[in-house]
Amino acid sequence: MSAAEPDLNSHTPMMRQYLQLKAQHPNELLFYRMGDFYELFYEDARRAAEMLDITLTARGQSAGQPVPMAGVPYHSAENYIARLVRGGHAIAICEQTGDPETSKGPVDREVVRIVTPGTLSDEALLEERRDNLLMAIHSHKGAFGIATLEISSGQFVVEELDSDEALSAELERLQPAEILISEDFPSPELLEGFSGIRRQGPWLFEMESAHRLLTRQLQVRDLRGFGCEDLTLAIQAAGCLLQYARDTQRNNLPHIRRLSRERREESVSMDAASRRNLEIDTNLAGGQQNTLASVMDRTATAMGGRLLRRWLNRPLRDAETVRQRRDSVSALLADHQHEAIHERLRGIGDIERILSRVGLGSARPRDLARLRDALITLPELQQDMARLELPHLQSIAERIATYPVLAETLERAIVDNPPVVVRDGGVLRAGYDGELDELTNLSENAGDYLMQVEERERERTGINTLKVGYNRVHGYYIEISRTQSHNAPTEYIRRQTLKNAERFITPELKEFEDRALSAKSRALAREKYLYDELVKHLGEHLSELQETAGALCELDVLTNFAERAQSLRFNAPAFSDEPGIAISQGRHPVVEYLQDAPFVPNDLHLDDRNRMLVITGPNMGGKSTYMRQTALITLLAYCGSHVPAESATLGPVDRIFTRMGASDDIASGRSTFMVEMTETANILHNATPESLVLMDEVGRGTSTFDGLSLAWAAAERLARDVGSYTLFATHYFELTSLPEQAGSARNVHLTATEHEDSIVFLHSVHEGAASRSYGLQVARLAGVPVDVIDNARRKLDELEGSAGATRAEPAPASAMQADMFASLEPSPEERDILGIDPDGMTPREALNTLYELRARLRERLGGD
Repeated sequence: MSAAEPDLNSHTPMMRQYLQLKAQHPNELLFYRMGDFYELFYEDARRAAEMLDITLTARGQSAGQPVPMAGVPYHSAENYIARLVRGGHAIAICEQTGDPETSKGPVDREVVRIVTPGTLSDEALLEERRDNLLMAIHSHKGAFGIATLEISSGQFVVEELDSDEALSAELERLQPAEILISEDFPSPELLEGFSGIRRQGPWLFEMESAHRLLTRQLQVRDLRGFGCEDLTLAIQAAGCLLQYARDTQRNNLPHIRRLSRERREESVSMDAASRRNLEIDTNLAGGQQNTLASVMDRTATAMGGRLLRRWLNRPLRDAETVRQRRDSVSALLADHQHEAIHERLRGIGDIERILSRVGLGSARPRDLARLRDALITLPELQQDMARLELPHLQSIAERIATYPVLAETLERAIVDNPPVVVRDGGVLRAGYDGELDELTNLSENAGDYLMQVEERERERTGINTLKVGYNRVHGYYIEISRTQSHNAPTEYIRRQTLKNAERFITPELKEFEDRALSAKSRALAREKYLYDELVKHLGEHLSELQETAGALCELDVLTNFAERAQSLRFNAPAFSDEPGIAISQGRHPVVEYLQDAPFVPNDLHLDDRNRMLVITGPNMGGKSTYMRQTALITLLAYCGSHVPAESATLGPVDRIFTRMGASDDIASGRSTFMVEMTETANILHNATPESLVLMDEVGRGTSTFDGLSLAWAAAERLARDVGSYTLFATHYFELTSLPEQAGSARNVHLTATEHEDSIVFLHSVHEGAASRSYGLQVARLAGVPVDVIDNARRKLDELEGSAGATRAEPAPASAMQADMFASLEPSPEERDILGIDPDGMTPREALNTLYELRARLRERLGGD
């Protein structure tokens, strides 16, 4: 006997059952079903009470001690579970599986499901337009295999990566809700900032068992048909992931029927920093507002919205696939054909996730009602698509099958507006099942039947005091007054004698009683059985239904691209095999969408002879917008969308890099400048001649001479050695001489002008270097006090004077480097000159004034 057994045996029978179940799930919060509540006990209760702000109570005593308890109502448990899961916690759902009427002691219970951040499938717990990914990572000798599963849609993907940088980029792209790693995972620092990390035993990543599990799940002999037979690390990760998903769902996951392989070289890659800087679907503050996705997403269905975000986060390098998407958008725009299809798709709903719940056996009545409505809509959608002649759109139409038999079955089975759950009945239509109809009629129309019996028996017996009644103790009965009870027919059996009446039962009434009293529970049981059978029947068609859902997703995104192109004045890009990026009148899609004033468009031209633009101009002048819009136009084009430009022609692009903005990484102990240099190093090591590189203010995080030197060296490396398409924004004036030494670079600038005491930014790009920075004017716009601005102007005069005095000689090490642009604010001497009236001065006064101004200038400039 173990040491734990005496302690366990000292508890009450119910707490023994609870503690046995809790021992099997030590890392999860155990939701233990008791009647209409899920209860939590002991430490689980304390944690839940704190996290959910619910009352911590006690449930009597067990083993001589009070039992801490907290509970949530069964009917509203989803909201509480969602809050806990979003906090990274796992929940074990324990339900009653025994019959309370036949159980001796506590009703049998078992854990029927484990809810974790990465295995959510309930509609109420999920963000409808974002994937909720479970990821597993397996590492060996610096390489990584990853597998991801979107359990609510069945998307199962594997990939292998060759570096820490590649893994960080994929983590940033995928944003998994939960990550499985081995207990001996060698690089935990790569996962900083991610919650829901679960360490698994190394044996769960064993190759042989993983391969066997995957082939059984996918019902194949090997994985060659999925193109991943050779991905040892990825297969090991996928095996661990699949086993974890099965264990938590207590289900064989029949909706997972295919495995996809992704190759990083097939997409336009972006590292983690570049994704953050471009704010594709998450802004720099971590929200979803004012992002590219927020502007581009007008999809008709939530599943289309999820696919759109996948496309935006993974633009493709395969020009042929991208051309097919682009041409499909153009075809949908012709004669506004996208409008009818887009409207039709609104009636489809999120059948991708509905089908996953069908596969998991957790589909609810309203899921089936939405699926019914979608299947009814498909023939009409097919008619809308019949007019589209483009081969790519025709292939999508062929994948969107129609299901008249299933649609008819669901229409016949499910009421128009079913309840949320099946347990209370009222889901299936009258006429769907004869036995259910009979049971329902018995439970709902017993009163009518009894009135019919009463009327018939009065007429048959001639006893006018005869009536039919019911009470809980004796059930149904026929009551006759004592004065007429002697006239009761012989087949009446006396049941009860009262003071003034006799009560009888008949074989017919007894039979009805047996049927009526159990009719409601039997009707509910029959309806639940029929509903489960209907879900199983739908599961038999899961594969083809999922194929249809996938095609509907793609059609939704393409139709959405057409709507955005029409509403936002986008145009179709062109693709070339020749190197270069040429954009005419390009615009930033997010900035243009958000601002009220008209957006100022700009051109850009990069080719073999012009691979770098050195961009100068004032702060707030639009340099960052100009750079980012180039990246977003390129990204949208390689997603297959039309783009915010009059025209755009793009050659091959393999990667997009951005080094923009200033931020530190306190958690890792990295300063702003260290972060900047790490991102710069990544670009210099990995950029190629087909990469688009955006670099803004490199070197500004350190001393002037160090920063200038680093910026120059980085720009020169990109221009001379790497040859990438580079937009290099800077405030260092010295860098404007780079085009003289690197023929593939040229200067451009953004303009501004002064009006009275303020500055007006023109946001227009012109050839050549900028003439000034307008730093003090921008500071004034920002609200810096006027006396500080005046003091800064005086200091600037001193610095510019010092720089001018030593311009012919190397500056001493202690000298402070002047800003890139000399301010054109008038000096005190210049202001004095402007105040002179030459016509009112005598020759002697004019000569004295000239000597005085010369002396003051010599003193200020340090001359003799």
